[in-house]
Amino acid sequence: MKKNKNMLDRTVAPQIKDAVEFNLQLKKSEQFTLDNGIPVYSINAGAQEVTLVELVFHAGNWHEDQNIIAGTTNFLLKNGTSKKSAFEINEHFEYYGAYLNRNCYNETANITLHCLNKYLKDVLPVVSELITDSVFKEEELAIYKQNQIQRLKVSLQKCDFVANRFIDEYLFGFDHPYGRYTSIPDFEALNRDKIVKFYNDYYINGKCIIFVAGNLPADIFQQLNTAFGHLPLNKNSIAEKRFTISPATEKKQRVINDPNGVQGAVRMARPFPNRHHPDFMKVQVLNNLFGGFFGSRLMSNIREDKGYTYGIHSYFENHVQDSAWMISTEAGRDVCEATIGEVYKEMEILKEELVDEEELLLVRNYMIGSILGDLDGPFQIIGRWKNYVLNGLDESYFYKSINTIKTISAEEIRQLAQKYFVPEEFYELVVV
Repeated sequence: MKKNKNMLDRTVAPQIKDAVEFNLQLKKSEQFTLDNGIPVYSINAGAQEVTLVELVFHAGNWHEDQNIIAGTTNFLLKNGTSKKSAFEINEHFEYYGAYLNRNCYNETANITLHCLNKYLKDVLPVVSELITDSVFKEEELAIYKQNQIQRLKVSLQKCDFVANRFIDEYLFGFDHPYGRYTSIPDFEALNRDKIVKFYNDYYINGKCIIFVAGNLPADIFQQLNTAFGHLPLNKNSIAEKRFTISPATEKKQRVINDPNGVQGAVRMARPFPNRHHPDFMKVQVLNNLFGGFFGSRLMSNIREDKGYTYGIHSYFENHVQDSAWMISTEAGRDVCEATIGEVYKEMEILKEELVDEEELLLVRNYMIGSILGDLDGPFQIIGRWKNYVLNGLDESYFYKSINTIKTISAEEIRQLAQKYFVPEEFYELVVV
């Protein structure tokens, strides 16, 4: 049988290449502006006739005057307009096979739609209706408060939930949006009038950016302009708010949440600058080496060698204004202190010894591979662009990050460890 020269020769193993050898490219986003000045960033790619439309409002808890007003307003957007009940709204999106979600963060809040292209014209007007005509019925607010209070009571029994609340308060202070958390009295104090005012200020007359991605229909601009280009958005400036970080004075905290608990939540964290700091990109490499993936130093020591935990991770809380370097794990109550001790030991090793090239190559490949996965599809690509736009960055940040991962030296990593792995600057928290 004659062999087709175009056929794959399965007797020859494929060539294996390190991820660092790849030349990654970030697909450029197209930009246009609706009639009312709303900027739109778009990625036209993919094979499926599906579109993502995400409206991002400057309506996070940074802008609220009363705790959880921002989150409550965002949640209740889907719970009724003057024309449709909450049931009818959900039924409408389900009928067209669309998925509508909303989320509230520190600085921003969003409404995200996934929809088949052919039904965009049927669902975009309803999204517009939510932005301009939500009514926040008292009965919907009462149900929300009841559900959230019950959920909070259950969550407060979990040591990891309590630890996540306290560590942010220690880092930023309770009066700072990054350090604030909810309580039962906060939910009980929710008032419809305050919600409606927040809605009017930050949604109806708020500041909005739209991100859209997918195998976009040819008339995507016209559809978005018809649905949102007439809204009174981006007309008024939003008052800029400043908050003072007031960290806790005591850096070693031990909390008994359940006297009979057998497991403890360990959090270790220090303040850190935001993405614009010159060290930020390089420290990402140090963080992954230290505790940022399954093959990290912390996992190897505390999980594999000591068996104290199923998993331990270090990561950055990447807020727009400020950040924090966090180490997080749950361990047996009797080994929580030993776990903290081992974390500091790994810090000292990185401060004293140069990482060998084999381990550094592993981390480089992991990070480049992760970025490659993040570029797999239009939704992931627009997510990266959204991150850059909201943080005041551009595509040069992407290429600088790639170059940093590929070229940072072992000596630079050691110097960064010496600069930032200062035990006195870390908050320690154990909640059992």
